[in-house]
Amino acid sequence: MLYNYIKYHYKQAEPIFLSDLLSMNIAELDLEQQLKELCEKGLLQQYDEDVYFIPKKTTLNSTIGPNADMVARYRFISKGDNVDGFYAGNTFANQIGISTQVPYVIEIVSNNVSDDGEVLIGNRRFVVRKPVVPVTKENVHVLQMLDLLVKLDAYLDCSYEEAREKFAEYISVCGIAKSDVDLYINKYPESVSRYFSKLELN
Repeated sequence: MLYNYIKYHYKQAEPIFLSDLLSMNIAELDLEQQLKELCEKGLLQQYDEDVYFIPKKTTLNSTIGPNADMVARYRFISKGDNVDGFYAGNTFANQIGISTQVPYVIEIVSNNVSDDGEVLIGNRRFVVRKPVVPVTKENVHVLQMLDLLVKLDAYLDCSYEEAREKFAEYISVCGIAKSDVDLYINKYPESVSRYFSKLELN
């Protein structure tokens, strides 16, 4: 029954979290035992503590599974239609083109943590912070932008004029309205308002 549920709801090489399977109303110890048996049969493999996957075979008969970045994305940022967080700091600064720095430690803001701190997934370190307000599909883009503006100079590898163009493009592509910004900007430090005015994004 458990394996049929997993096969129906998960693709090969996709992270499967023990915490998500608890929704099946199976006692946790029983669930762990069943997962262990499925691993022993080769139907599942364990990636990390409480993280499993259906192994995907290559043409050379080696096994492909998730990597640390994929596990982090599913756990902290988005899974299916759910949006729980976003990439932050140098990671996001690099994504929108205002920084050339490629961070070794990925920074994430997520609903799915109770405290700020480092998380080790596989052999990768992630810094995960709580959001100022809960992240949703509706507010994720404006929160991601405002979060970056808290310490903009720490990430900026270009002029303010170039940064203004990058932020303006992001605002346009994501459909961020002034009313969206007004709703959340006061939740952030004063530096956000200063940078927002300096970049003439009003």
